[in-house]
Amino acid sequence: MSLSPAELRHQRPKRTFIGYRVSEVDEIMTHATSAFETVWRDRADLEDRVHELETSLGELRDTEHAMRDALVTAQRTADELRASAGRDAELIVREAEARAREIIHKTYAEREQVRREVERLRADERQFRTRLRTLLGTTLQTVRDHEEMIAEPAGELTMAG
Repeated sequence: MSLSPAELRHQRPKRTFIGYRVSEVDEIMTHATSAFETVWRDRADLEDRVHELETSLGELRDTEHAMRDALVTAQRTADELRASAGRDAELIVREAEARAREIIHKTYAEREQVRREVERLRADERQFRTRLRTLLGTTLQTVRDHEEMIAEPAGELTMAG
């Protein structure tokens, strides 16, 4: 029979002429000792369990710290990678803009060269047409002069005869 502390508190052995009945006191002491031993064992088991839980909690805290450190490191690395990617992207954009400006300047220069070449060719064409007109005019005049010259002696022959 196991006694709770409240039951033990209300246990009163019967009195005899000289005091309490020894057998009842012995029985109460046996039950009290048994209950005390059970409580003592339970307390020792609980102390062991508390020690195990504290050890486990310490390991979990260490794991938590390690995970937090890993997360912070990963976040820092991600931030550094993001910043590096941003710098690389900015550099690529700047290089592309510089290349675009270079291409545009080169295109403008080529366009200007083509424009000058077209103007030169137009001037050459005008000069050629002028020379051709002059040549054709001179040739036509020479032909007319030749025709007149040929026509005069024939006219002189018809008048002389």
